[in-house]
Amino acid sequence: MEQRLLAFLKAENISQTSFAEKIGITRAAVSHLLSGRNKPGFDIISRIIREFPALSAEWLICGSGKMYRESPATEQVTPLPDKYISKILVFYSDGTFSEIK
Repeated sequence: MEQRLLAFLKAENISQTSFAEKIGITRAAVSHLLSGRNKPGFDIISRIIREFPALSAEWLICGSGKMYRESPATEQVTPLPDKYISKILVFYSDGTFSEIK
């Protein structure tokens, strides 16, 4: 799992320190996970999945499938006959957003 965590940090361009802060564990605990010294328990895995909802839990835990889950934006939406989508807001991790009309 340490190799998958390293790959995820690289893909997200996140430092070990930032990752530790985001999931609420110490920098040393992250270092131990990434070196393979310690294996993450349920609590740490659930913190990772909650903080990074696009990350595939199956990939993280088992190594199968893709790193990221399907984006909700790529799923088919069937509008109701009398309703239509007038705008979509996209929120980014840096706090900014964009509007699509």
